Amino acid sequence: MDIALFSPSSLFHEDDASSTDEEVVENCETYVERSHQFPGMELLIREFSFHQMNANLLWPGTFAFVEWLVQDRSRIERRHILELGRQNDSGTGALAIFLKKLYDVDITTSDYDDEEIEENIAHNCRANGVTPVLPHIKHSWGDPFPNPHPEWDLIVASDILLYVKQYANLIKTLCFLLNSYKPRETVVAPQPHELPRPAFLMSWRRRIGKEDESLFFTGCETAGLQVQHLGSRVYCISPTKPAINHDLASS
Repeated sequence: MDIALFSPSSLFHEDDASSTDEEVVENCETYVERSHQFPGMELLIREFSFHQMNANLLWPGTFAFVEWLVQDRSRIERRHILELGRQNDSGTGALAIFLKKLYDVDITTSDYDDEEIEENIAHNCRANGVTPVLPHIKHSWGDPFPNPHPEWDLIVASDILLYVKQYANLIKTLCFLLNSYKPRETVVAPQPHELPRPAFLMSWRRRIGKEDESLFFTGCETAGLQVQHLGSRVYCISPTKPAINHDLASS
């Protein structure tokens, strides 16, 4: 896996971030703790200032995504949600914590198989009054998924397309989660304004060339997934037909 040698926060002007100017450094080599303004609330988020897997500071795409999500509560209410970690960066659980506090949704976090990342997400849950801490799954894209019968009918993520060489692994994981979805209860057909069940809802604020970016969406379609642009750089990806794919199911 390629490891970037920069902090994603350095890609943006300071006025792009929805956070206060005051930063409390807990460990000058590892963490920075900052207050971030989300719609209707302020969250205190401990972020990695440095991590071997480049789990760095929150990106503006997270804030753009939550602004889009709060426009229509029906998009996420009564859904079983999995937040798909960005694999090589973030490691905060901020999106999941925000959705849990705002809507009390059933949400599980996931991120790269790393103890520090898991502990940091738990820390942020406790710091923002989310107790017990959110369920968490350690998973590296493309590896066997810990849960062989995924029950999440909505997967959410923001800004996960930076590492082009990981697209094949990301698509492999998405195919498993979407095609092997096992509903917890009888599934009612979605209304015209609702998202499909299951679906992957993703916000992507472009930072790479269009040709590289298109590799992900083309790869999804080649793998039997359909891609719909919902506006504001938000995409919905869902299966084109029912299928069972156990390639990632753990033995």
